[in-house]
Amino acid sequence: MPRRNRRPDIMRAAEQLFTSRHYHEITTDDIAQAARVGKGTIYRHFSDKEDLFFQVATSGFDEMCALLRDKVPSRAPFRVQLLRACAEIPRFFRRRAQLLRIMQAEGDRMQWCSESVQKRWMARRKKLVAAVADILRKGLEEKVIRSDVPLEVLANFLLGMLRTRARDLADMPPHQRRDDLIVDLFCRGAVERGAGDGEK
Repeated sequence: MPRRNRRPDIMRAAEQLFTSRHYHEITTDDIAQAARVGKGTIYRHFSDKEDLFFQVATSGFDEMCALLRDKVPSRAPFRVQLLRACAEIPRFFRRRAQLLRIMQAEGDRMQWCSESVQKRWMARRKKLVAAVADILRKGLEEKVIRSDVPLEVLANFLLGMLRTRARDLADMPPHQRRDDLIVDLFCRGAVERGAGDGEK
C-alpha cells in the first residue's frame, strides 16, 4: 500500500500552531505532535522549521492563484471577471483568516531574511499579482482600464484594497463592503482617461 502523503497534515498543524503562539515558542516536536507524525516525517518534507513556516505562509499565494483560475470565467466580459475576483479573494481571506495573518507576518519580516528567501517569497507573490494582472488585461483589451499604469501596479492596488476590506472593514455594514462597490472604487481610478469621467 502506498505511503500516505503527510505533507498536508503537517502544514495544517503548523498553520494552527503558528497563529496560536509566537514563532520562537513553537518547536518541531510541537508540530510533530499536532500533526501526529514523527519528526523524521517533517524533515522528509521540509528542511527545517523556517522552511515549513515559509511554505505555510506562501501556500496562500498558490491557493489564490488556483482559486482565480477555477472560479473566474475566462471568456466572460471584464467587469464580470473583476466582480468574481473581488468576491472570491475576500472570501478566501475570511475562510483562511489564520493563513492571512501568517502571510502578513512573513511579509513584515522579509527585510530581515536572506536574499535567497526574499527572492523565493517575491517569486511566489508575483504569481498572484500576475494572475490578477491577467484579469485586468481583459479590461485593457476592452479599453476600460487605463494603459498608462502597468497592469502589475494596478493588480497590487486591487489586492491591497481587497486585503484592507477583509482585514480592517469586517465590522462595517455589509452595504459598505459590497463586491460591486469595491469594483466601482477601483475602476473609478483605473478607467481609461475620458472613458467615463466626462473628459474630452
